[in-house]
Amino acid sequence: MIRLDGPLLAYWGLALGFGLVMVASASAAMEAHYLLRHGIYLAVALTAFLAVLAIPLKAWSACHRLALLGALGLCAALLVPGVADEVKGAKRWMDLGSVTLQPAELAKAALIVYFAGYLAKNDDALRESSASLLWPLLWFTLLAVLLLMQPDFGTVVVLGGVLAAMLFLAGARLRYFALVLVGGGTLFALLAWMQPYRMARLVSFIDPWATPFTSGYQLTHSLIAFGRGELVGLGLGDGIQKLWYLPDAHNDFIYAVVAEELGLLGALALLALLALVVLRILRTARSAFARNERFGGYLCYGVALLFGLQVLVNIGVTTGSLPTKGLTLPFISYGGNSLIVCAALIGMVFRTQMEDAHA
Repeated sequence: MIRLDGPLLAYWGLALGFGLVMVASASAAMEAHYLLRHGIYLAVALTAFLAVLAIPLKAWSACHRLALLGALGLCAALLVPGVADEVKGAKRWMDLGSVTLQPAELAKAALIVYFAGYLAKNDDALRESSASLLWPLLWFTLLAVLLLMQPDFGTVVVLGGVLAAMLFLAGARLRYFALVLVGGGTLFALLAWMQPYRMARLVSFIDPWATPFTSGYQLTHSLIAFGRGELVGLGLGDGIQKLWYLPDAHNDFIYAVVAEELGLLGALALLALLALVVLRILRTARSAFARNERFGGYLCYGVALLFGLQVLVNIGVTTGSLPTKGLTLPFISYGGNSLIVCAALIGMVFRTQMEDAHA
């Protein structure tokens, strides 16, 4: 008999349902097919969840290098002329006819599987020697270069944060950990300085009202949505900013729609719900380590870190606390690739719990 974590299943189900409702509201002024497609994505995501749930952890552990190589291959394929579908100057998607594939989303899952497999075998050596840091840093650097060529700076920042946190949890010596943080921070600063549009985003993030019709346009309308929502919001479906004022209201900036229609209380309730999902996954990781299941433990830590960091970055962007980045809000935003990959990662977490129950 399959036993699933009831609280996590309930929190995750509530998040999916809330996301469906908010996508319906945020896309109300757009074509009806957005809601229909999100419903289809949700069905595919649940199918992916069940498929991953049936795969033993040892299978993922055995092919952790292949998973990363596959993700690298897909990201590299975007550089081939004619393969990538360009949207707003970015080449992050493959046009497969009726659907599009975003390799960066697959790369998130693949990198976590690789880190979990590597750390499960080498965490003892990691505590003794800096040489054990080389392989994960090398693979991450290669993937980061491919992502930056799309360009997808936001995903690189999030994955860099996941890597740093997982190395810390694996017991990397503090001096090595500090070197990674300083080196990564310096690199990210240089990348921002070298690209004028990234610097423009930083300027607009600091004072979006100075450029309300250019680089600060999206953030100013997001902040207006937060201001209009006040404590309890205007009411579900009654928001104004989603009516062609706020770009990507159904996607990257859906949290602003939540704040406008459900107010501060609704926005905080959603944040608490997502936090409960992350905390429950962290609990699973701790349980896995308690029975010496290192791969499952590191895997769950990676999933929790990815979800947590992406939530913080998305909300930070919509509230003006962080520079604008094209990152979805897990389980809430419109977007098939993100929803399906996140559901697959949740499937890995539940698989870890199942094997814990059978141990």
